[in-house]
Amino acid sequence: MSPRKPNMESTIYFGADGWWHGRVTMGVKNDGSPDRRHRRAKTETEVRRKVRELERLRDQGRATNAGRKPTVAQWMETYLTDIASLKLKPRSLDDYWSKTRNDIVPGVGQHRIDKLQPEHLERMYRAMLDAGRAPSHVVKVHRILSRALKIAHRRRIVGENVATLVDPPSIDETEANPFSKEEAKAFLEAASKRPTFMRWIVGVGMGFRQGETLGLRWSYVDLEAELFRPEWQLQRLTWRHGCADPHACGARLHRFESCPAGCATHKGYKRGCPKPCPKTCKRHASTCPQRKEGGLVFTRPKTKKSRNAVPIPPVFIPFLHDHKARQEEMRAAAGELWQEHDVVFSRPDGRPLDPRADYEEFKGLLEEAGIDDRRLYDGSRHTAGTILNELGVDMPTIMEILRHTQISQTRRYVKGRSHLSKDAMRRMGEFFVPAPTTPDPGPTETRTETADTRAARARRRRRVR
Repeated sequence: MSPRKPNMESTIYFGADGWWHGRVTMGVKNDGSPDRRHRRAKTETEVRRKVRELERLRDQGRATNAGRKPTVAQWMETYLTDIASLKLKPRSLDDYWSKTRNDIVPGVGQHRIDKLQPEHLERMYRAMLDAGRAPSHVVKVHRILSRALKIAHRRRIVGENVATLVDPPSIDETEANPFSKEEAKAFLEAASKRPTFMRWIVGVGMGFRQGETLGLRWSYVDLEAELFRPEWQLQRLTWRHGCADPHACGARLHRFESCPAGCATHKGYKRGCPKPCPKTCKRHASTCPQRKEGGLVFTRPKTKKSRNAVPIPPVFIPFLHDHKARQEEMRAAAGELWQEHDVVFSRPDGRPLDPRADYEEFKGLLEEAGIDDRRLYDGSRHTAGTILNELGVDMPTIMEILRHTQISQTRRYVKGRSHLSKDAMRRMGEFFVPAPTTPDPGPTETRTETADTRAARARRRRRVR
């Protein structure tokens, strides 16, 4: 009988190096050669356990692909360049790249993806929190890394997504702080003195997002049907290198040392001195002669629901007509310098409003109206949802106006008011315990002349006696 073993049967033997070795046939590689995996241990029992585990993964179709696995940094670059870029919106992709460069790669980037352990992620999250990162930021990093590892697991690059074994830090949801009715009126009264008054009418009075408001075009405004169609939004995207060697392109801007204490170069920077560049820095794309995909860009809204038409309040229509007439005057005054973008809210030369300048104007209007500081979202979208609720509009209708995909999301945008809660509880109390009624004192004698008959007056006198 031939000593040859059947196909796919594993081999276990004791080697001359003093170790027990196991060889498991997993199939074939991409080039057609046999895919034989090796395991070793100090004892026969241990090596048999490792061989059985590898055979189990093979039989269940869960074994990882052959070949050396990439590092976390290499896989994240592959994931963001070739996979995530096909699905994510440009702004979201920028955020993924930013958190990968600044947090994931410095934290666990050098680990091989198949050797990554939950403890590595926990230590990275702990270091981020100790460095002053907000828990919400750490949770975003965790979700990005978990999504990338999930794709790697699907493609059998790793046997398990270790991010699912880690609990990210808990976060407290940011509480909305919308304008009250009085504050909203004071804000719009301050805005009425500026050329951008209609921009704030649309933001505060209709709950449009900043990007949707600044990206609104006349082609999608139907004044006769009184409808806004937010088909586009204006966003500022990060520039990307279009050259072959991004590292060499930005060589003159690389800074590999931290700024000294009391740095005067970056004194005016709101976020302080920029971080030193990594040794293989590929940033500074804004100075690349062949830069692409950056600056102010018109993009589609994130969801299909966000593009639904929104009714314009009829009282806003005359203001929009006046705004359009003033824009025509600006176009005539600019002459050849006018740059046509068809936007509803433009600069004097026709270009869209800069989101940064728009944000600064919002902060200035808050101060002018005597309103305490708050987020732009609080003063527009949250305010519109809350005031609609106070006016008695039901949640499904508010959801349609704000163009949310789920009503649970709308409920987070609507904040209850204390005076409404107090009135509601008063009515609840009166339902269970009715207010005491004043007892009827009954008939009393009167000496004044009335319109009653003489017989009726006589009956009343007899009852009194």
